[in-house]
Amino acid sequence: MGAADRRFFDALRVAHYPPGRNRVAAHITLFHHLPPSALDELARLIRAIVADTPPPMARVSDIYLLDRGVAFRVESPALLAIRARIADRFAGLLAAQDRGTPRLHITVQNKAEPAAARKLLADLRRDFRARPLTIAGLAAHHYRGGPWETAFERNFRGMRGRY
Repeated sequence: MGAADRRFFDALRVAHYPPGRNRVAAHITLFHHLPPSALDELARLIRAIVADTPPPMARVSDIYLLDRGVAFRVESPALLAIRARIADRFAGLLAAQDRGTPRLHITVQNKAEPAAARKLLADLRRDFRARPLTIAGLAAHHYRGGPWETAFERNFRGMRGRY
């Protein structure tokens, strides 16, 4: 996300994630797991994508209840097209969870008590208005049992210094 959007969603995560559960900054997940052996090829592909693709248009269109949390729905056909390009390259390596088309979203609360999630949803919906969302770049992370470790981050052309 762009810096302003990231600050906004990170602040919501800090305020509403259960303590000790917020291990990664606000993000939009395109894939849950690609094998570490694919990292170099993924980095080359992402470098090519951000060089030949403008930043995808996106918008935050709704807020919805997760099982035990709250997320903002993201609409972006262009980001889904980028995801499809990556999925095509790694089709034989995709885990079952990554074979379908994802429901793009930004989670601001998870693993909370259901009543707390319902209350947060109601509170956030009071002032919610659909709005544009800046997609500044793509990144890959390693999960090593604790906080996520950044493998790489790349800006879309024209987005230097904003990611």
